[in-house]
Amino acid sequence: MYRACIFDLDGTLANTLYSIAHFSNTALKQCGYPEIPDEDYRKIVGDGADMQIRRMLAAVCKEPFTEQEAAELKRVYSALYESDPVHLVREYPGMRETLAGLKRAGVPAAVLTNKPDAWAKAIIASLFPPESFELCFGQQPGLPRKPSPQGALMIAEKFRLDPREILYLGDTNTDMKTGAGAGMETAGVLWGFRGRRELEENGASYLLETPDEILPLIFGGKG
Repeated sequence: MYRACIFDLDGTLANTLYSIAHFSNTALKQCGYPEIPDEDYRKIVGDGADMQIRRMLAAVCKEPFTEQEAAELKRVYSALYESDPVHLVREYPGMRETLAGLKRAGVPAAVLTNKPDAWAKAIIASLFPPESFELCFGQQPGLPRKPSPQGALMIAEKFRLDPREILYLGDTNTDMKTGAGAGMETAGVLWGFRGRRELEENGASYLLETPDEILPLIFGGKG
């Protein structure tokens, strides 16, 4: 039995793809660039806003973009997203029930995401009961973004648990690297933004088809 779990946010707890695509394409349009198909954002997101902006510009610019262009697009995007971070965001079916089951069993849960901290907390508060998570760490000064394991290790310390007692759940190669780097076993979720192959190639300890599989895994471990 795992004694705690850490969840990624985007593509793991919540389907934020169309929210991100909406604000990203609105920002691109306002800055004079063409839009990107919504589904393409599956490969663009996951490594923080700075990397997302660079990938967006690489997708729409025929010539190399400048740092000034990247900074301006990020400014516009951030202002749009901050105005309504829960726009078009939906929890994955079964996730609320899974979190309630963890709570009843006394298994603490945390969120670790590369999304800016204030946005992450707003989304979590809008989707789930306040008692669902003990901790929520988004991108913030002094905390390296994933795949650095520092955030996961901070959570383990606050839970007073050995990292090996914690299951890390996420949907991208970044998440698998984060969990492994922290000495945690990882569960790759197949309902998120990436696919089975990426998760397998990055060492996922388990692959889950639906949120309903989380509780049996938490309570049963490898057995």
